[in-house]
Formats: sequence, C-alpha cells, structure tokens
Amino acid sequence: VQLQACGGGLVQAGGSLRLSCTASDRTFSTYTVGWFRQGPGKEREFVAAIRWNSMITYYTDSVKGRFTISRGNGRNTVYLQMNNLKPEDAAVYYCSAGSTIITSNLRQSAAYNYWGQGTLVTVSS
Repeated sequence: VQLQACGGGLVQAGGSLRLSCTASDRTFSTYTVGWFRQGPGKEREFVAAIRWNSMITYYTDSVKGRFTISRGNGRNTVYLQMNNLKPEDAAVYYCSAGSTIITSNLRQSAAYNYWGQGTLVTVSS
C-alpha cells in the first residue's frame, strides 16, 4: 500500500488543519489506518486510528475532543481533522496502515505495515 499524507502547514494556536491520507494503489477496505506524529527530539507517538470497516476510532488522550479521524467518501482516503491546535501538537504527522492489527497493538507504530512520507504541522503561539 502506497500512502500519501498531505495537509500540513503553519497555523496559529487555536487554529485548525485537516490532514489527508490517501492510498494510491488500493482501498482501505480491510485496513486499520493510523496517524502518528513525531516532534523535534521526540519519539514517534500514536495520535489516532480508525478501523475502516467498523469505523471504530481510537485517540490518544491529549487530542480527544480536538481531533477527529474519519473516512473519506471514497475507499482510499482517511482524514484527520485537527481543531484547537496547540504548540505541543507541532510535529511531522505520518499516516500508516495495517491489515491485521489487534486492538491492544494499534497504538504501537510497529503494528503498522505501511507508512506515508509525513506532513509537517507547525503551530505558532
């Protein structure tokens, strides 16, 4: 699965961005799609994930109520709507996909087989 993430940019604190993750060569129909982020000097961390078929979503605590992961109308796009952005949200955001991820593992980057190239989110205070 080839993934392309886009939508990053510079935004003021309190602003919003919508990231997109698109699979260029197949659909997400049997996949779990996740978003991870990596800030300067930090390890990559889980942000959100969605089970494509069931639409069950998962979030890290720090983004609950501010970020929403959702499916696009087609079968090959997932969005991450980010509202009320904070300076600590600044990072390179990566989308990822995996076909057989158990719930206890979906917050771990090693559980995902496919990764996009990352898109930079900068939040000014």
